[in-house]
Amino acid sequence: MQSSARIGSNKQKNLREKLVDLNWFIVFVIIAVAGIGFAMLYSVAGGSIDPWAKNQFIRFLIGLGVMVVIAIIDIRVWMFLAYPLYALSLGMLVIVDVMGEMGKGSQRWLDLGFMNLQPSEFMKIALVMALARYFHCLSDDDTLKIKSLFKPIVLIILPVILVLRQPDLGTTLLIVMGGVALLFAAGVRMWLFIFSFVSMIPAAFGAWQFLKPYQKQRVLTFLDPEKDPLGAGYHIIQSKIALGSGGVYGKGFIQGTQSQLNFLPEKHTDFIFTVIAEELGLIGGLSLLGLYFILLSYAMIVSVSVKSQFGRLLILGMVITFFLYLFINIAMVMGLVPVVGVPLPLVSYGGSAMLTLMVGFGFILSTAVHKETSIPRGGAFA
Repeated sequence: MQSSARIGSNKQKNLREKLVDLNWFIVFVIIAVAGIGFAMLYSVAGGSIDPWAKNQFIRFLIGLGVMVVIAIIDIRVWMFLAYPLYALSLGMLVIVDVMGEMGKGSQRWLDLGFMNLQPSEFMKIALVMALARYFHCLSDDDTLKIKSLFKPIVLIILPVILVLRQPDLGTTLLIVMGGVALLFAAGVRMWLFIFSFVSMIPAAFGAWQFLKPYQKQRVLTFLDPEKDPLGAGYHIIQSKIALGSGGVYGKGFIQGTQSQLNFLPEKHTDFIFTVIAEELGLIGGLSLLGLYFILLSYAMIVSVSVKSQFGRLLILGMVITFFLYLFINIAMVMGLVPVVGVPLPLVSYGGSAMLTLMVGFGFILSTAVHKETSIPRGGAFA
């Protein structure tokens, strides 16, 4: 009863107050980043809103509405729904494994009629929510105990197994890295991470024999793309040409030869940053990175002012997920990491990734709006 009373003791904001407290500057920055994406999708289609820019714009408007709705809902509601949403996402992954849609050799999507939904994208968010709730309900002393790691490890492993079966190595890596990073943010002992990393080194060599042929080819291509310049190494070679040819100011909007002449594969999805670099140059690329930096900085600032452990971990989890999207995509098109099929946040074409990121930003804004809301550790949520 005492914990329930404490849960209800925080002053409730009305809808108008929540909308006023919403950081509209950050909403504008999000719109600006998405706007760059619309422009680039218009460009790679040869100056047409079809087939990519129009669909992406519609998806963004839906995502924007979802983001605002999430932002004004009390963060305690999201904490209560953390486990159910994780279970729902896991259930959708099971359905994908049984009757999912095939595409490019992988079984990753659910056909909803109006769009293909990729549940593994939403699992990234649901996993963060579940882990944040779990560690919120633990005391600081319990967090340090090894036995307390059993449940979060299971929460991470279950979706990893299902996503690997699709197969989708890129998303699997994002889920693992995001989950492990959140364990670190929650306060799990450092020596456990060091021990796990050292233990995984021999396991990584053993895992080579279990990789599919195309996955092995990606690693070999990363190590030496010139070995097969017209085959497996074609993507990354053309990407580097596009990145370097833009110079400081770029070739001009809709003037990129690599993208307009179709030398650049997957120019509307994974490799769209190279289109930005070629057409808008170094200045355009750095401008986009500057907008991303504003979003990440804002989230980190909010994370240190939030009163609840759940809110802090929720924001850190979303920041980690967003940063991994950004880092892996840009490193991938530069040839710094193997090509694993990770989209550029809010810019690459794709409905599931767009909605996932907008939901993530909704949680960041919700935490900011309700940062004064204190949630007791354990109690009704344990």
